[in-house]
Amino acid sequence: MSTQLSDAKIEEIRKDFSFFDRDGNGQIDITEFIELLTIISPKTKASHVEEGFKLIDGNDDGYIDFEEFLEWWQECWWEY
Repeated sequence: MSTQLSDAKIEEIRKDFSFFDRDGNGQIDITEFIELLTIISPKTKASHVEEGFKLIDGNDDGYIDFEEFLEWWQECWWEY
């Protein structure tokens, strides 16, 4: 993580993560990520969805966990 966030800001981002984690399993899968991008960046190209997901999924387990989401959210979500 590049910057130190306040506990309040981390909690706000956790709420955003939970909103997109539709099944509540603590991870965002590709389907949930597509929904996320549809909301925050409706003009995102389909090819960018899969590329972006793979970049964010740092441990390559097929899911975006909160730590991966937090890093992406504070560094480059607007690129989508």
